Amino acid sequence: MSLQDKKKIVIKVGSSLLIGADGTERRDWLETLVSDIAKRHQDGASVIIVSSGSIALGARKLGLEKGGRASLADAQAAASVGQIALSSLWSELLAKHEITAAQMLLTLDDMEDRKRYLNATATLDRLVDKHAVPVINENDSVATDEIRFGDNDRLAARVAQAACADHVLLLSDIDGLYDRRPDSDDKDLLIGTVEQVDESILAMADGSSSSGLGSGGMTSKLEAAQIANMAGIPLSIISGREDHPLRRYENSGKGTLFKASGGANARKSWLGGRLTSAGTIMVDSGAATALQDGGSLLAAGIISVTDGFARSDVIDITGPDGQLIARGLAEYDALDCAKIIGRRSSELEALLGYAPRSAVVHRNQMVLV
Repeated sequence: MSLQDKKKIVIKVGSSLLIGADGTERRDWLETLVSDIAKRHQDGASVIIVSSGSIALGARKLGLEKGGRASLADAQAAASVGQIALSSLWSELLAKHEITAAQMLLTLDDMEDRKRYLNATATLDRLVDKHAVPVINENDSVATDEIRFGDNDRLAARVAQAACADHVLLLSDIDGLYDRRPDSDDKDLLIGTVEQVDESILAMADGSSSSGLGSGGMTSKLEAAQIANMAGIPLSIISGREDHPLRRYENSGKGTLFKASGGANARKSWLGGRLTSAGTIMVDSGAATALQDGGSLLAAGIISVTDGFARSDVIDITGPDGQLIARGLAEYDALDCAKIIGRRSSELEALLGYAPRSAVVHRNQMVLV
């Protein structure tokens, strides 16, 4: 697999690769990775690093049990201490190659709020323009279960969207996606290329983290692939266990490549990559088909509406079976949506008391998922 034509690459490094079983950083291995990154940088590519490891490093320094994950308070305290060590480590190793490191700490809200997302995009663009290497992590010292990505796989995919990257590399403790657990007794097969992350692919995932240090697993990596691919960005899962993992991938091609779709525009990419929504509209089978064919959502096709969302909020659209089919910006609030369920467009003005908008969710403000 050649990375030579990739001008902007997001590389995610997990805790199990950065941190050894004794809780200390795997410096020798990390130096080989940084050497690979420096080679890409010297060849004119821009590299963005999404790095885990702050909780694991901080837990060792504070003497916390269970790698700092026994409680939310422990995790936040460990992250506060460990992030300093993690940033220093990356800065030191990149500086040996005369590369300036920059730290960015993000929360889920930073990527879900449109204005803050655009601010993050502007910061990334400026850093890359000045030939710095951003080192990004979730802001675990303040994030709670309600406002966190949950793992850095999804964060890496969202960062790739914001940065308009050409490729995402998820360095893992296995070579890629297998059709069954690679340590099973049955014969297993590494899947080299995935055209689309559908139900058959999702069924192969194992949500656990084998090391016990991280918070993700194969499920989160497949979700990351969906987010990246929606923005037209290919994503690869490759092994990070060996030295020089990027060079090894280029030489062997061993890993799993998730091909990109045609790609959405910037707004639709942001919509599709969101992990939260303000509410849900369920539609009938006819409306579901119309959406799949590129149509807007009209009131006549709505079955039910949840409370709580306002006009311009991001909402989920599900089919009659409850399966998510699209996400978009609501043109009506939940109260008005409830008044017009199943009604024809000609009836809406009389029901609402004002001239209705053309659609409940317009196709230009919607992305299929």
